[in-house]
Parts: sequence; C-alpha cells; structure tokens
Amino acid sequence: MDLGETPQMLPPPPGSFIDREELIQHVGEFSLSQGYVVTIKQSKKEKVVVLGCDRGGVYRDRRKPVDETSGEHARKRKSGSRLTNCPFELVGKKEDGLWVLIVKNGSHNHEPMKDISEHPSARRFNEKEVVLIKEMTEAGLKPRQILKRLRQTNPELLSTPKHVYNVKAKLRQGNLTVRRLKTLRPPTATEGNSEPSTSSEPSWRKRYPPRVPNLIGGRFIDSQSSTYIDVINPATQQVVAQVPLSTGEELKAAIFAAKRAFTSWRNMPVITRQRIMFKLQELIRRDIDKLASNITTEQGKTLKDAFNDVSRGIELVEHACGVANLHMGEFFSNVSNGIDTFNIRGPLGVCAGICSFNFPAMIPLLMFPIAVTCGNTFILKPSERAPGACVHLAELAMEAGLPYGVLNIVHGANDIIDAICDDDDIKAVSYVGSDAPGMYIHARASANSKRVQTNVGAKSHAVIMPDANIDATLSALVSAGFGSAVQRCTAISTIIFVGDSMSWEHKLVEHIMTLKVDAGTEPGVDIGPVISKQVKERISRVIQAFVDNGSRLLLDGRKIAVPKYELGNFVGPTILTDVTENMDCYKAGSLDEAIRIINRNKHGNGASIFTSSPATARKFQFEIESGQVGVNVAIPAPLPLFSFTGSKASFTGDINFFGKAGLQFYTHAKTVTQQWKDFSSSGVSSVVNPNDAPSDGVEPHTLHSMDFISNDVSLGLQMRDYSNGEGASLPLHHEGVSLPMHSKDFASSDDGESLGEQSRDIQHSDGISPTIAGLDGSQWTLHF
Repeated sequence: MDLGETPQMLPPPPGSFIDREELIQHVGEFSLSQGYVVTIKQSKKEKVVVLGCDRGGVYRDRRKPVDETSGEHARKRKSGSRLTNCPFELVGKKEDGLWVLIVKNGSHNHEPMKDISEHPSARRFNEKEVVLIKEMTEAGLKPRQILKRLRQTNPELLSTPKHVYNVKAKLRQGNLTVRRLKTLRPPTATEGNSEPSTSSEPSWRKRYPPRVPNLIGGRFIDSQSSTYIDVINPATQQVVAQVPLSTGEELKAAIFAAKRAFTSWRNMPVITRQRIMFKLQELIRRDIDKLASNITTEQGKTLKDAFNDVSRGIELVEHACGVANLHMGEFFSNVSNGIDTFNIRGPLGVCAGICSFNFPAMIPLLMFPIAVTCGNTFILKPSERAPGACVHLAELAMEAGLPYGVLNIVHGANDIIDAICDDDDIKAVSYVGSDAPGMYIHARASANSKRVQTNVGAKSHAVIMPDANIDATLSALVSAGFGSAVQRCTAISTIIFVGDSMSWEHKLVEHIMTLKVDAGTEPGVDIGPVISKQVKERISRVIQAFVDNGSRLLLDGRKIAVPKYELGNFVGPTILTDVTENMDCYKAGSLDEAIRIINRNKHGNGASIFTSSPATARKFQFEIESGQVGVNVAIPAPLPLFSFTGSKASFTGDINFFGKAGLQFYTHAKTVTQQWKDFSSSGVSSVVNPNDAPSDGVEPHTLHSMDFISNDVSLGLQMRDYSNGEGASLPLHHEGVSLPMHSKDFASSDDGESLGEQSRDIQHSDGISPTIAGLDGSQWTLHF
C-alpha cells in the first residue's frame, strides 16, 4: 500500500482489562490512532458496555413519514444530532472479575479523520487543564481569562468559553471526575506523554506471572492470542513472565499505527526529535537499576554485565542525539553555468527490528533510536526469551515524549518474523542473532525488496604472539572469553598461540580458576547461567566432541554445582588444548600461518592480536580480513561514533549498524539539480510580426513568457532565421520590440557543444519544435 493511499481503519485488538474504565480508555486511545472516535451506546455499569463509532455515515432518520396533504409540519432536527449509523460496534463484558473486550463489527462506512480537530470531542480539556480550571476558578478568574491562560501553554486548544462554563458547572455539582475527561487530542512531541498515569500500575503487571503486552499506537494492550511462551529465570527455572505469540492482525494494527504516525513524525524538526532522545537517555539513566535487574532475572547475566548492557545502550542513544550533524547533505554551487546540485537524506517510512536474547537492552537501542531520530517509525520484535527490557524501554520512550505510533512492539516467533519480512509497508529490517535465522531473514526480506542488515555468525579470534605481556593479555582474554557466559557476539571463542603455548596454559588456568560461577544477583559473581537448558546441553555436546577428536581437557566446567541454584543452567569455564585447525582452537607456527587460519574462516566479526611489536601489529592490521581489528584489545567493538563493521559471513545486508552507516541505512538519498535565472523586467509577451499574420482578422499567436519582464529580454534562441519545412522565414519582431538571439545560450548541433541540462528541454537543434505549419505561426510550440 502506498503512503498516500487511504488506509483501512482497524478495530482495537480484543483483550482483558482490570476494570471498565481501563477498557474504555484502551478503546478510545486506539481508535484515535486509526482515525475514528468511539462513544458509549449502551451501558450497564457493572455488567456490560456497548461502544460504537461517533463519526461517519448519515443521520439516522427517526421521524415518522409525514403526509404533505395533512398539513402537518415536520419537526426540525437539532443541528447537534450525532451521526449514529456507522455499523462499527464493540462489546465489553465482565467475566470472572475481568472486563473482556469483543469486536462485534469492526467495519466502518466512512473515511478516517485526517485531523482529530474535526470532531467536537477534540474540544475537551485534558486532565491537567481540568485541574488548572478548578484552581483558576477558585482564584476568581472568569472563563475567558482562564481560556486565555490555557492557550498560553497550549496554542492548539480548540475549546471555547462555553466549554469552560460546562466544566465549572460540573465542578460545582461534584459530578466531574478527571479520569473521565481524558482528552481526545493526540499528544504532540512538545507536550510529550510524561503526565502521570491515572492508574498506579498497568494491569499486565498486576497479574502473576505478568503477561507481556504489545505496544500498538501508543497503548500497551494484551494480545488476543491464546498461546503464550514462558519466560524462565535461567538460575532458578522460575516462570517470571509470559510472552504472547501475537496474531497477524495485531502486527497489521501496529504497522497501520506506525504508517499513520509517519507523516507527522517525518515533518517534525530534527531538533525536536533529538530533544526526545536527550530525554530518553536521561530516563534510561534514571531506571538503569530496574533495567539491569530485569535483564539479570530474564537473561541470567550478572548484574555487572547487565549494567554494561544498559550503559552501552545509553551510548547508542547519545549517538542518536547528535544525528543532525550526520544528517546534513552536501551542496556544490555552480556545477555548470548557473546550476547548483545538492543532496539530502530522508526517512524510509516504517522500519522493523528483530532482537536476540543476549543483549536485551543494547540491541533494541541499537535499532530504534537512530531509526526514529531520522524520521522513521518503528516496529520492534523483542526476543521471546527476554522481552522485559524492551517493554521498559518503550515505556521510557513514551514518557520522553515519543508520539503515539512512532514506536510499536509486537511479540511473537517465526510467524511474526515471516509477516515482517513479507509486509509491503515495512521498508527496512534489522536483525541481530545467530547464523541460520539471520540468513533466512536476509533472503526473505530481500526477496520482498526491503533493505536488510543482519549481524550474525559472531566468530572472533585472538592471536597471541610470544612477546605479548602475559598478565595483561591473560586478564583481557579471561574477560573477553568468559564474560556474559560467552553469550555475546564479541566474545573470544578462538585463541591461536604463535609458538610455544605451554607457558601460557598453566597461567591461564590459574586466572580462570579464580572466577566465581553463581546466579547473576549474587555478590562477587563473574559468570552467570546460560539462557536455557538446551543451550547448556549443546555446549556439553561440543566439549565432548573435542575430547572425542583428541583434544586435551585442561579444565572441565560441565558438571559444576552451584549451591542454592542446583536447577540453574550453569556451565563452568572450560579449556581445551592439543586441537587441530578443523576444531575451534588451534596453534600456529608463525604470524603468517595464524593470519591464514583466520582468513580461511568464513566468519569475520573481529580479530585481535596481542604483541609488543608495532611492526607485527601493523602487518596483522593490514593483512587480516576481519571487519574489526584489535591490537592488545580483546574486544574490538567500536563506540557508536564508528560503525560496527563485521564482515564476510558475520554480516549480511546492505549497510552496517550505527555510526554514519547506521544513518545511511535508515535514510534514502535524494539529489537535486536546480537552475534559477534572474530576469529583470516584467510583463512582456513576444508575438509574431503582424505582417505575417493572416488578413482575415485572426489574432496572431502569442508566445507567452510570464517570467520575461523587459523589452531587453533574451529568449535564449540562436541568431538565425527559423523556417518551416518549405524554407519560409519566420522573423521574430513586433512593433519595435526586438528579441535578441544569443548564440551563447544554446549551441547548435553543428559545433558539437553540449547543452547540458538545457538541451534536454529542446526538441530541435534550433530551439523550436518542427511542428510549424506555415507562415501564420498558428502552431508555434516554443520549449524552454
């Protein structure tokens, strides 16, 4: 569907709610994102509520037919009658203590509103304004004075003094509740969404285990799917949340909301978008403890690693704060005679991100901050194994002022991934994860003409030279090799010793033996559990395969026991030696051999060398084929100022993540070539000599040139006579008005000079279309 096409309005996804007010609020806010307004048609407060559309169709005619012969007069209809015959209808029923929303008829018989101000309900005051009205009324201000002050903070306020009188009347009667006066005006970025919620905690958090909601059109809503996946604490095997396998209709609703928000969001000044990112990074810092705790609970990594995860994400948001400098185009003045050329970058539209479990905070922040700051809207699919951090970050983004629909979250598994890759409205897809899913996503999304970037196959090597500093190198290797329980893309999975490794092995074992394996929440822990039982079993099978192939096991962590957490997915540090090149750890006789071993590997995420020799490091830097190179640095992952440049099979797609490349991925380039000529006079029209006009009184044809303003104007024609096909001359003059012909403006085809851009507008080398019929000039066609 094209962006200019009128989208279909969707009904709110069904779900369960704590109370009636929450259900009505959910329906009302979702309907606004779709372009219609919902009203209560029927209500039994403790049992059922029927909701209908308050926009569209024609007036329902309740009048009885009138016999004109009887002389009876038809009753005049009030001008304020509502439009009531739209077939849209929702029903909310109370069942087992919860309010359940059912879509009885989700169709409409009218177009969506382009502007919410078209509807009278847009004149309602929001919660904050009602409180201010009450305070200013008590202070003795009159309605017009109150309205004037309210418009100082909200210039777009549509209410009139009559509405202020109505609010004052309800306040006096004591039947006005602030919660029921929820405004229908969608929040702007300057207002933000930071007003405190009327509910102390969302309903999905009140359940146990909590069911993680989707975020669609600015509203966190329960999925209507009946299938959920348990989120399990890797250290205790306790179910800490449930993730829905969302339906295709819910993804369509999220895409619709994102598409609807795109037009206004792309037109918002980039400085305004940057301010929202500044606020977001401030809020993430405020809630870093909550985020880290959630990551440790769902993913298992230590609190220290979880803090590093969030801190790395903050750096990515800070990078998005400075996107204006990267967003600037290029300008070249006077590339040709009076012609300027420049390029600009614009947003793509709706983009999507698919996340893996290993960095629950950093990976989402790798994607949506830079995407939305460039003017796109975004659909985020978190990992079903660790979704909590994504949802929390989305809450913070809404609090920072991100307008409804700009960021949406849809949970799910393979079906949702397929739908994201197939949907025509999604223009770009980002993915971080393992090889097979990444290759599948790249192939499927590319086949549907989307931009794709996937970071996969995180294979990183380290080369240890004999002259390396032993203590510094071992400390770096232990941290890079065993941090985050080796569940990160930059982990050193392969070490190549150049020369003798015996002196290194014993000291490496000594360093590793000091590491503490425990639950991530325990003090002093270095290694937490892996994400699942299946991953633990796979690691054990790989270790056994090495042993069966002749490797020597210096340290075996497969049978480690952790007190109080006997059910946890723990794997202790493991060291294998005496391996061959077809395994994952091997030796090399020289630097050249080590480089050849790494370059033969299909992956190229990163490679590091530890040495005291600048010449050795320089040789390694230039000859290695990995995308990221470290010299005495175990994890060569760059700051967001630079792009993450994994290569070979470690990256598939168009353009890399973050840095300048990240901005280029989420924007498209447009080159503009323009020419403006300054003509100095006004109101002159060039006519054919009347002597050449027919004598029957027919008016001569005029060559209109509204931009040519003086008698000294040049039409840019060559100094030559123009003739028709029979060789008759066509002089261009009239009553003393001369039309000088400048040969420098348009070169003839005889001299072979190029006319550049101008020549493309001239159909004939003489500047005039060869469709001239005769001397009367009756079919002049002059092209500029």
